Amino acid sequence: MIDMDKAQHIVDQHSHLEGGLLECLHALQHAFGYVPRETVDIAAEGFNISRAEVHGVISYYHDFRTKPAGKCVVKICQAEACQAMGSRALTKHAEEKLGMSMGETNEDYSLEPLYCFGNCALSPNVEIDGKLHARVGQDDFDRLVNGGERS
Repeated sequence: MIDMDKAQHIVDQHSHLEGGLLECLHALQHAFGYVPRETVDIAAEGFNISRAEVHGVISYYHDFRTKPAGKCVVKICQAEACQAMGSRALTKHAEEKLGMSMGETNEDYSLEPLYCFGNCALSPNVEIDGKLHARVGQDDFDRLVNGGERS
């Protein structure tokens, strides 16, 4: 259950700031683990914009979730440099291993896009539960999502 008073407080803290909607949405996601659908109305009213505009911001930025994340959040770089170094093949491997498509979430995993940190010189970057792993191959990926470290 979403604490709507807490959500209202977060919106009130940001609604007076220039460009405060992004900060507000980040704060909502930090508080609840995602941006609950129920908070979109509060944000729209607080910022004096339409629900569609709030939804547009949420859907435009890949960092926002509209439902709770899985127990393990896996992000694979989708930037051009990582694609050139094999991230498409790694993404396909991850989708097969986890049984989901990029952008999907289940109870155990969230598989999300990530965009380059500039470490793509040799192979793709993967972030698992907030920890960046550079130059990840398929075998490394399997070990990482099974709770092991890379060799």
